[in-house]
Amino acid sequence: MIYIALIASVLIGILIVFVLKPNDKWIQLFLAFSGAYLLSITLLHILPEVYHSESKNVGIFILIGILLQLVLDFFSQGAEHGHIHVHKKHVFPWVLFISLSIHALLEGIPLAHNHAGYTHDHNNLLWAIVIHKIPVAVILSSFLLNSSFDKKKGILFILGFSLMSPLGSFLGDTLPILNDYRNEITAIIIGIFLHISTTILFESSQNHKFNAFKFLAILVGMGIALLV
Repeated sequence: MIYIALIASVLIGILIVFVLKPNDKWIQLFLAFSGAYLLSITLLHILPEVYHSESKNVGIFILIGILLQLVLDFFSQGAEHGHIHVHKKHVFPWVLFISLSIHALLEGIPLAHNHAGYTHDHNNLLWAIVIHKIPVAVILSSFLLNSSFDKKKGILFILGFSLMSPLGSFLGDTLPILNDYRNEITAIIIGIFLHISTTILFESSQNHKFNAFKFLAILVGMGIALLV
């Protein structure tokens, strides 16, 4: 179920690009919704779970997650929160692929099946990742379609990206050390989510102008997170 949902989220993003062909305004609305949902799920469910554990120095690991995402942003050029700035569109962006893959791999680790004791928050984390991945996949697919490098590489890029979070979950199941430090890793993921979601929300209004539709999308995202 977890693997299917994670892979399907990326495939849905590709399908949206090819079938619906959304413009930038719709993508920004979906990003605002996903950012609000991701932030709300993090604050309402994932963060309290980690702080209720016996892990020490949770705050330090959250800060590590924020710093790690800052580094990944430098290489991905902000693709995780809706921006891709690749100047050489005829050269395949391996740095972008690697940074996005590291991000996706890490967020999949806390979803390992052997963490069945966290069923409710486990599901919330899963759906937060799924909803976050869809607009990222839309942006990536749109970028790849408009680039001049080999489209076969682009398809492999997307497919590889779709497998990274399931791989993280698989490694969380098979490597005992990842299970032993599950809460610390989750705290790092919280830091990553806080950075991504707040960046999306801060960038949701261009030139600091109030946008009623984006504000509504944010309210809907927060509202759904409150109901789950």
